[in-house]
Amino acid sequence: MCAAYATFGLAPAMRAGEVLADGGYQVHRDFVDFVVDGRPLLFQLSDLDAVSPLASDIPPAIFTAQVRSLLLEADAPLPQGRYVIYGCPDCADLGCGAVTAVIDRADDDYVWRDFAWQTDEHVDLDLNGYHGIGPFRFHGEEYRTALSSLLNGDGPGSRRRVLLIGARVALLAKLAAALRTIGIGADIAQDADGVPPDELRGYGAVAFGRGVGREQRAAVRQAFRRAGVDVPEVEGLAPIVPLLVAQIEHALDRSPVEQRRLTRLVAADGEAGVEVTSACRVRLTAYRLDRLARAHSHEVFDGLLEAGRHRITLDAKAVKGESFVVARTAGSVLVEAMAR
Repeated sequence: MCAAYATFGLAPAMRAGEVLADGGYQVHRDFVDFVVDGRPLLFQLSDLDAVSPLASDIPPAIFTAQVRSLLLEADAPLPQGRYVIYGCPDCADLGCGAVTAVIDRADDDYVWRDFAWQTDEHVDLDLNGYHGIGPFRFHGEEYRTALSSLLNGDGPGSRRRVLLIGARVALLAKLAAALRTIGIGADIAQDADGVPPDELRGYGAVAFGRGVGREQRAAVRQAFRRAGVDVPEVEGLAPIVPLLVAQIEHALDRSPVEQRRLTRLVAADGEAGVEVTSACRVRLTAYRLDRLARAHSHEVFDGLLEAGRHRITLDAKAVKGESFVVARTAGSVLVEAMAR
């Protein structure tokens, strides 16, 4: 099959972490995704919970080895010249399944072909091949420039620490513990006074509790400005830890908006409006506070949605009173308060 030329690029992406109602959790992973013809390659495959080999939390020596492997400066890790393109986000074990492809040189160009789902060292393309995906032929200079930028430290980076500002220390401690469980560092403070600029530059977001006043928020913003860093701010919607985790996950998402899978969430009048850019599994969870300020959670939708806009009716009991809706895909999370 003749490989058509395609553009090659890289972009920051994430596998959203989550604190589950049963006490379990899903680990947050930041990684560099492959962008083919302006669209994340992961979106062209079936709905997968997977990350590329270019994850931000692997040791630098391994990260460098992965990049050089994709540049064909090292032997293929699998038989028949196959390379892992996406793997398990929790353990990277081939036994969990991985998307693999053959990477070849064609003159000065690079060709990715024969995409397949692989669970051991050998693959059956007839049975497990991704028919209709690729082959892609990338201009050599564009391909090498993009990947080499990661070796030079110029590629997409990651800041996976959050500064938590608030007066409810017990709640913030629970939130910090939940964030650390899924792989996000968190520090608690009443303000940012005296924090060295280098330390402030290490935060990817700052989260304010509902009791933090206007002047205190302004002082924190000024401290970050003096440090020369612009970080997203999270306004805590309610003292519900999984809800706050979802808000922070959204704030840490550094992927370009046009390259996200989940792009819109509206919650009003007992309905949720959701927009996705490609077919994927979407889960909706409703959180609410009762009259005694006790938190409740309800899974209100879990299903595969095609690309486009969708209206989903929510269980009236799940969204009565002060309530909030969290929408999740494998790589995106959005949060909205239920409008009345």
